[in-house]
Amino acid sequence: MMDHTTLFSLHGRTALVTGASRGIGQAVAVGLARAGANVVCASSAPGGADATRDLVEQTGRRGWSLAADLTRRDAVHALGAAAVEAAGRIDILVNNAGTIRRHPAVDFPAESWDDVMRTNLDAAWLLSQQLGAAMIGRGGGAIVNIASLLSFSGGVTVPAYTASKHAIAGLTKALANEWAGAGVRVNAVAPGYIETDNTEQLRNDPVRLQQISARIPAGRWGRPDDLVGAVVFLASPAAAYIHGHVLVVDGGWMAR
Repeated sequence: MMDHTTLFSLHGRTALVTGASRGIGQAVAVGLARAGANVVCASSAPGGADATRDLVEQTGRRGWSLAADLTRRDAVHALGAAAVEAAGRIDILVNNAGTIRRHPAVDFPAESWDDVMRTNLDAAWLLSQQLGAAMIGRGGGAIVNIASLLSFSGGVTVPAYTASKHAIAGLTKALANEWAGAGVRVNAVAPGYIETDNTEQLRNDPVRLQQISARIPAGRWGRPDDLVGAVVFLASPAAAYIHGHVLVVDGGWMAR
């Protein structure tokens, strides 16, 4: 029988969080550390995750700061290898890094499409494949992908982002189907409208801000900290029998 006093504990585990320099990634990295995990914090810019690493270490856990250009496959593989070299092993992978480009679909630049798909989808796939292999070998591990409300709907002027986030939801289910029997749990969290850099343009548009805000039953936009509990839960023993699930954290948006 499971010990309910340690149901949400991550003590003894090590996590890799991508996109950890700020926003959701930073909040999740610190939240995992508070739950007991050591955390490798990855950013796209050298030194970009140093502040997050310092916050992790302030909890009493070990932290590392790494950098990689996730649009390059060789850099993604190097990041996975460097994380294992630094921390010894990765028990929890949080594929959080993401980018967005806004253009009408008819004018959407190919370069923007490639940047979004490589960052949001390809990097998550490659890291999951690379680190998931070791998790399978050990008979356990957890991968938490960051999906989106646009894993379910189409959005406007964000075709690449929407396609990537639909694919993240599908990848989550596909990997869960193959890896659940090996003790590796693959799930996703789908944030609603959260106050981050990616939504700054929307929040600066008075019309879109009002339209979106009026539909959120909770009466406010989410904050990065609102995602922490969901990620910690899916990474913890409390989610031992949860596989291939996309957990929506949206202030009630999908219920309206």
